Amino acid sequence: MERFVFVLLVFLCYSSSRFTSDAYDPIDPNGNITINWDFQVFNVKDMSPYTVMVSIHNYQMYRHIEHPGWRLSWNWTGKEVIWNTVGAEATEQGDCSGVGAANARPHCCQRRPVMVDLPPSTPYNRQVANCCRGGVLSSLVQNNLTSTAAFQMVVGEFALATDSDGNKEPEKPWHFDIGVPGYTCSNATTVAPTRNKVDKNRYEQVLLTWQVTCSYSQYRASGVPSCCVSMSTFYSDTIVDCPRCSCACQGSPTSPQCVSVDQPRTPALPASSDDEPAAPIVWCSEHMCPVRVHWHVKVNYRQYWRVKVTVSNYNLVKNYSDWNLVLQHPNLRSLTQLFSFNYKPLVEYGSFNDTGMFWGLRFYNEMLLQDGNVQTEMILEKQSDFTYSGGWAFPRRVYFNGHQCVMPPADQYPRLPNGASALRGSLIAGHCLLLLFFFALV
Repeated sequence: MERFVFVLLVFLCYSSSRFTSDAYDPIDPNGNITINWDFQVFNVKDMSPYTVMVSIHNYQMYRHIEHPGWRLSWNWTGKEVIWNTVGAEATEQGDCSGVGAANARPHCCQRRPVMVDLPPSTPYNRQVANCCRGGVLSSLVQNNLTSTAAFQMVVGEFALATDSDGNKEPEKPWHFDIGVPGYTCSNATTVAPTRNKVDKNRYEQVLLTWQVTCSYSQYRASGVPSCCVSMSTFYSDTIVDCPRCSCACQGSPTSPQCVSVDQPRTPALPASSDDEPAAPIVWCSEHMCPVRVHWHVKVNYRQYWRVKVTVSNYNLVKNYSDWNLVLQHPNLRSLTQLFSFNYKPLVEYGSFNDTGMFWGLRFYNEMLLQDGNVQTEMILEKQSDFTYSGGWAFPRRVYFNGHQCVMPPADQYPRLPNGASALRGSLIAGHCLLLLFFFALV
């Protein structure tokens, strides 16, 4: 009985730690999406419609919102209607038969409106600052200028509520949703009014601000991984492929449709719509992942070593725009030279830096095309803890577009031919042969 209780406690501790670690991201502990509801025009006495600026801020270091973009929704508490919007629009008008006149009908009368961003081609008179990018939000590291979206709306027919200080304000909407898998949003809370800088010396403040915070969980987004990692080295003929069934098992009910390599590609593959992306169609493989990241230890130098990283798109119906890659390795603090990618360290505590974010160069390789790949090489300086033994030369974790990739088991990593001493001996022998060859020429 005691043994059973001990095993049960171990299982419960493991399960709780697993879900806790999923909710907390050590790479980006403060990352979230924050929604500000800023009152610009509001008069309690005459109960006229109020004007509000809604802004969506992506404060995540490496996760971004890609096409088809965000779809912000909420539940009204009373009988509110949206009279007008600029920078976004509601997907449905709803039943407005009891509101307004024939020549002045509200923009949306639904109890739960769904707001979507407008496209970049929107006329200027329907735009506000930071709107009209089709719902796409950049990550904070890749481009902080396009990590915010905003729209303005005029709301009427609202009811008033009294806060803890006795002040009257409109009743808060509830059940917010950003419309992107994996995100859960809090209730709206009253915070300090937003201040905006209008020129060098002046700030202007809104009348009232509500705030909503949305956090991300990969477990809630999808229980199925979307990428995997393979490995190879110059000192071993073994190529360690992605683990079998990393993302799905070929032929299983949950597996995406796949196309054999020797089979001609279907001429008319389904394309994604404006609202929903097309279901993935991938090359048939043992791992069945839409994306594979390959880490190759390429060259060994006396004081440096060289790594080649290749990201391959196995998804035949999707281009990954503004993709990013996050790698965790203790030697990243000594990254000396990088080719073809942008780079920024993510986790820095003094001299400690083992996590970096990589993304493509603008107008060159920021788009990972269908059935294509992007690749880089990096040169890293060897530190005192450097070794090729025990799998030290391979990454600890790999993320693609914010999703953690499946790694091969550690006992399958490429091994040294005869241990570390054998590698050092072969390198010394190689240097000796080069010296002998040089003296023979002389």
